Amino acid sequence: MNRLLTLCLVVMMAVVAKAGTFSFGTDTNPDGVRFQVDSYGFMVGGRHILPVMGEIHYTRVPRQDWRREIRKMRAGGITVLSTYVFWIHHEPVEGQWNWSGNRDLHSFLQICKEENMPVVLRIGPFCHGEVLQGGFPTWLVNKALGDPEHFKLRSEASGFIAATQRLYSNIFAQASDMLWKHGGPVVGIQIENECRGPWSYYARLKDMAVKIGFDVPFYTRTGWPKLNGKEVFGQMLPLYGDYADGFWDRKLTDMPGDYPKAFIMKDSRMSAVIATETFSASDLKDGDAQPSAQTYPYLTCELGGGMMPCYHRRINMSGNEVFPLAVCKLGSGSNLPGYYMYHGGTNPSVESVGGTEVTGSETMGETQASAVTNYNDMPYMSYDFQAPLGEMGQPLLTAYHQTRWLHQFLADWGEMLAAMPVDTLSDHYARRGCFEFYNDYVRILNEEGRAYVRPVEMPFSGHSVTADAQPFCHTGDTLYFISIKGLKPIAKIDGKKYTLKYDKPIKVGNITLFLLSAGRARRAYKIDGMLHFARHDGGILYKDGDKIVEEYWAECPDVVMSYTQKQRCDVPREVSLGKQKVASMPVNSDFDKAAVWSVNIPKVENVDDCFLSVSYAGDCARIYADGKLVEDNFWNGKPMLVRLSALKGKTIELRILPLAKDAPIYLQSEQRKELESADGSLMDLKAITMIQRVTE
Repeated sequence: MNRLLTLCLVVMMAVVAKAGTFSFGTDTNPDGVRFQVDSYGFMVGGRHILPVMGEIHYTRVPRQDWRREIRKMRAGGITVLSTYVFWIHHEPVEGQWNWSGNRDLHSFLQICKEENMPVVLRIGPFCHGEVLQGGFPTWLVNKALGDPEHFKLRSEASGFIAATQRLYSNIFAQASDMLWKHGGPVVGIQIENECRGPWSYYARLKDMAVKIGFDVPFYTRTGWPKLNGKEVFGQMLPLYGDYADGFWDRKLTDMPGDYPKAFIMKDSRMSAVIATETFSASDLKDGDAQPSAQTYPYLTCELGGGMMPCYHRRINMSGNEVFPLAVCKLGSGSNLPGYYMYHGGTNPSVESVGGTEVTGSETMGETQASAVTNYNDMPYMSYDFQAPLGEMGQPLLTAYHQTRWLHQFLADWGEMLAAMPVDTLSDHYARRGCFEFYNDYVRILNEEGRAYVRPVEMPFSGHSVTADAQPFCHTGDTLYFISIKGLKPIAKIDGKKYTLKYDKPIKVGNITLFLLSAGRARRAYKIDGMLHFARHDGGILYKDGDKIVEEYWAECPDVVMSYTQKQRCDVPREVSLGKQKVASMPVNSDFDKAAVWSVNIPKVENVDDCFLSVSYAGDCARIYADGKLVEDNFWNGKPMLVRLSALKGKTIELRILPLAKDAPIYLQSEQRKELESADGSLMDLKAITMIQRVTE
């Protein structure tokens, strides 16, 4: 065994020996399997794992789609699911709880259990998630405004604590038999969200949750913003995040502030674009005198798997951003890539949570007009987030497949990597044991950059493997690689060079090397220890019982859409600034003056699998069915998707508002050029087509 291989194994054994195990709630399920946490991450059955967490919101996804979408998340490499429990979705009227339909948390958790998908429940009371008032019901907000002494939000005020206790009790009633100790999927609970404290507030909430019955292997909180005072060490795991861009930024320019720093390796868990580090500089030092921040495992819960366009900042994510972001965090020592969002969704309508007389708003999304959490104007309905899996479950192909390749690498080598500390670090390069991480891609600023992971003298089946190619997976003694842009695919096995060629296996002793072409890699899935290939480029393969199902999305070429303009609108509305001094979105009455098209829906058999794709240019678009808003969109260059199931048998209207050239909103360069080249204001309905989700 050569010197570097020996060093890798010595480092791994030393790290495991050093790791201290945290003790939270019951960590053993009825089968005797332990789900533990130590200072390097998670262990299942006494072995380190390097899981991948993805956020999906059950109340934003149709109930009938839950199982399929969870399977697609797993196909993308997600091994832990996280979800908010939005208070306003469940108790819009004080004392009147709704856990039915899309709000049926127990049924959602039951499906997660059946699909062997562990869950981290983010139980609030504050959630944010770009929901109206951060998820606080309007009745509670009104009480806080009228009686701050007893109902001050996010405080230990008696009325607020009593209301939160009722919330936790009702959530527990849904989740009680779904905890890990009962054989259920719930392994973790997040307390609060993005809160400065004080720590006594966090402690009060956690103590309350535990007494109610939330006895789970671990408890978490967001590791930002900076706490008001000191925490009590070891009570909750701080989880971190970073974003490639942010709708919340006030500036109307490309990549303002510190967003480019999301694409470099760091020796700190801090992200300046979402908050400051929880710990002080002295806390970050290793030492025996007191526990240090480094004793906590480095875990993330909010890597920007996309980004919403808000009204004043119309971000258009290409999908190239997610993989480099994850590579940088893994290279910097993270042992849990956790994506927010991994799957987009649709807000429930105001009517479905009791109407405007209950919510006091036209929308269930965040808005500048609300009393709290009023920093941005978000779409009324759409929460697509440009995530790897979008609002309707449609894949953003680049993001979905590039991250899927990385997640498969973690599935096969994560146990080894989890125990490897960072031993070399610079802005673009990091080394963890036998793996190198590299990235010089920066969104917009360096789109030609590249990100990759490569093995350096990695032990495999008794050999030392180095390759200028990214490891994808192994099946038996066959190693599969994906090529790295700009690098000649050379492999060294025990020091001897071999040139890899696409889709042509090379036998070296008892192992086989196989380099997948880009096209083959997009189709390749490791299922039950074997490699399977989708029939369609970008197709998604997942298990349905004993069979393997393929899903792909395609236009319906034989379907001809017809639509007729009923009303013109050539004069854009005057865009004013809202409470937060950024552009204020249009309200319902503004759309009375919009350009209007009547849309005829052709007869199709599989309504639940068909979607309208509205390609347009302008300010905002909305689709109404029998006068009810079912979908909306802030134009950022991408089409608006609409579920055909929401339109069938109804009178359909499309309404679009024109966009003025001097509107105080941010557009990326392609959309800005389109606006500037328009004759007057921008208003263009380009096409309405139908696309289909095909499963075979």
